[in-house]
Amino acid sequence: MALKKSNKNHKRSSTKRVAAIFGVTGLVGRELARQLSSKYSWKVYGVARRGEQQSSLQEKNGNYHFISCDLLDPVQTRKKLSLLEDVTHVYWVTWASQYPLDSPECCEQNRAMLSNALDAILPNARSLKHVSLQTGMKHYVSLRGLVEKGHTSIYDEECPRASTGNNFYYVQEDLLKERLGEYNVAWSVQRPGLITGCSTKTTYNFMGCLCIYASICKELNLPFVFGGSRECWEETCIDISDARLVAQQHVWASTNDGISSAEGQAFNALNGGCFTWEEIWDLIGTKFGLEVPENMFSDEFLYSTAMADKAGVWREIVKKRGLVETKMDDLANWVFLDMLFRCPVKLLGTRAKADQMGFRKRYTALESISYWIDEMRNEKLIP
Repeated sequence: MALKKSNKNHKRSSTKRVAAIFGVTGLVGRELARQLSSKYSWKVYGVARRGEQQSSLQEKNGNYHFISCDLLDPVQTRKKLSLLEDVTHVYWVTWASQYPLDSPECCEQNRAMLSNALDAILPNARSLKHVSLQTGMKHYVSLRGLVEKGHTSIYDEECPRASTGNNFYYVQEDLLKERLGEYNVAWSVQRPGLITGCSTKTTYNFMGCLCIYASICKELNLPFVFGGSRECWEETCIDISDARLVAQQHVWASTNDGISSAEGQAFNALNGGCFTWEEIWDLIGTKFGLEVPENMFSDEFLYSTAMADKAGVWREIVKKRGLVETKMDDLANWVFLDMLFRCPVKLLGTRAKADQMGFRKRYTALESISYWIDEMRNEKLIP
């Protein structure tokens, strides 16, 4: 029987930290599960609609328990999650991507998912201390791309919300503020930029795109072309966020009593330091034994076109190299890569707030990309 709200002020305490990670198969979710279950020895419930195809260290760890759940189904969600009475920390690193990001339907779906999960967990998890929500740097702009080309802002956590369009990040934050206040549970928001990590269950998987493209270039002896605009090549246009750093920041924000607040705290979750693709593209190519051509800018080149007929090539690479069986679409989203490398606006933030409050972990862009190339090789996802 669910606890009534009259028990909402019950002292929430637990001798052991227990995490529920929603979106555990994604870039940050996988890393959070690894860190919490192995490094910190937490008990971890990993929640996603479907598990991963390949076996991973998570599934071999006695602290880790996977739960398959469709969060858009309120009945199934309540049945499966209301039993998690020992949860002390919730990490929400998932989202519904069925509809366009700027649509009312996207807002409705993402609100429903989070609401269903809270309905199941809040009345029963009496030791719950903190909910950490992951959104992103698109919090600061209209998802309809109404920022003028060439306009540059360095966004901090105090920047106002965009006044136009729909943004499901706002819906999620407002829901947490409304619901968690009733139960006196602290919450925080982490806002990463372009995430580098390893997953076969991620819609916007930059590392998957990069690694499959480079692998096919190597296989077919093609030049390692940066298929974007000269502006995106020469100028700092986006911040990278290493999945290791974002996961660590989730843990830091949710377990630090000095910043944990029922009023909610937001933090940009960024590597720190600026970079240009021009500075590191050659070095990325070297990781795959590829050469970068001198003149490669073309208004006609699109990854979505160049890779449209390469699914068979990827199948052959997987078979020949004995890799984990994946389809090209499991790892690569070529439309996303076209958008990223031809984005007409700059989306840059400051990590000063996290630095000043004590979270100072940093990586360079090249360190992040190199590490995750190696990790994808270790997991036999790429040659």
